[in-house]
Amino acid sequence: MTMTPLTSRRALLGVAAVPLLLQAAGCASWRAGRRPEVAALAPTGALRASINLGNPILARRDPITGAAAGVSVDLSRALAAELGVALELIVVDSAARSVDAIKSEQADVGFFAIDPLRSDGIRFSAPYVLIEGAYLVRADSPLTANEQVDRPGTRIVVGRGSAYDLFLSRALRAAELIRTPTSPKVVDEFLAQHADVAAGVKQQLEADAARVGGVRLLPGRFMVIEQAMGTPSSRGDAAAAFLAAFVERAKASGFVAAALARHGVQGALVAPPARS
Repeated sequence: MTMTPLTSRRALLGVAAVPLLLQAAGCASWRAGRRPEVAALAPTGALRASINLGNPILARRDPITGAAAGVSVDLSRALAAELGVALELIVVDSAARSVDAIKSEQADVGFFAIDPLRSDGIRFSAPYVLIEGAYLVRADSPLTANEQVDRPGTRIVVGRGSAYDLFLSRALRAAELIRTPTSPKVVDEFLAQHADVAAGVKQQLEADAARVGGVRLLPGRFMVIEQAMGTPSSRGDAAAAFLAAFVERAKASGFVAAALARHGVQGALVAPPARS
């Protein structure tokens, strides 16, 4: 059959469209064929992990490269590898911003202290690490025990939206809370405000005490933080179940313990297995 110029152009257009149609079909097949947990935890094709630098026990910037590093980053890489997707880190400077990133679904997973006020919009795994919360005071402070802190006139500096802020907001009856934008600023603000107590991660307070001098930690702890992974509640049961199982594997295999050792974290404990 003799082809006219018009039919030739139509034929060429049809041939050119085949790869595009195949590509579209392939993408649709890929989406439909993904495991449920991959589709739920990494809907964009990459795992977006929110990394909170406000908790230096679990995340910090590498002093040489400036890149985020720590236990949270290691767990994010391991989870992305299990899902078979790329990893995208969303680095923030406070727990409150990390919570917002998950609840707004700008991030797929995050690392949080379990707290009832955060449960709306976030599904948590069981804890993977237990961290102590402590009080810091001036060397000449009359306070000698945690039980003496909650008294009228006592001003406590705490990071806004941190686990300590949420816990103390419920627990305190007489003392006053002063909130800083991020947890690493607590001790500096405590000194600047001439406050009575600084509250935070025990290891961070110990490091700050060595840095500024003239201060001391009260003995023991006022709370234990259960540090867990979380994902948006809207992702459903498949995402929550896979994340919970991943955390249990990470604890049981020694991955969490090795990460704590690798990053020189002291005082934090691997959480026990989740109860059935």
